[in-house]
Amino acid sequence: MVTRAESAAVTRRALLDAAAQLLDLGGPEAVTLREVGARAGVSRGAPYRHFTGKDSLLTAVTTESWQRIADQVQALRTDPALSASARLRGALHTLVGVGRDQPHLYQMLFRRRGHRPEELGEGLDRVRRQLCGPGDDPIADRVRAAGRFQDEFLAIVADLVGERNTRHYGALLLTSAHGIADMELSGHLDTDRLRTTADELIDTLVRMVADAGRTV
Repeated sequence: MVTRAESAAVTRRALLDAAAQLLDLGGPEAVTLREVGARAGVSRGAPYRHFTGKDSLLTAVTTESWQRIADQVQALRTDPALSASARLRGALHTLVGVGRDQPHLYQMLFRRRGHRPEELGEGLDRVRRQLCGPGDDPIADRVRAAGRFQDEFLAIVADLVGERNTRHYGALLLTSAHGIADMELSGHLDTDRLRTTADELIDTLVRMVADAGRTV
């Protein structure tokens, strides 16, 4: 016999999956609670029993995405068969791969402060949050998930450059990877004109950081 909690968990899972699919298909504008509910095959009111509005739903989607990326980077970090350079290369490919395969999600993950859905707080969703208030803090959950990814990534970087230089080179690598992903996503990484690819640039970054690690 299915308990109420188990049924609620199944519904929440279906809503998150439906929202992620709609985001991939049409971006944030395609994600509405009505459309998410219809795609998930639940009642019209079901989404509102799990999320205060569209903003909190998208926040939950991005939180799960950061958790999934962090899991992938952790698997690379703890793989004894990989060299330190291979782990870093894999982590960078993981991040750039999200931009390549799920561009709408990638943009959600890296929206500027004040432009994330949960920070806009407009209209009915803001009212629902004030009146109802979620049982937990979805914004804090997202921040923790993104922070976990960063911690896993920095641990990989530390293996190449040492603890003292980890944050400097970590920031250099993350901003470079973001630039690569953004250039590729926008179509400005023109292989005919620049005569390189995202994968070649990642290989160059890894070699540069590995060489720097040997000289510090």
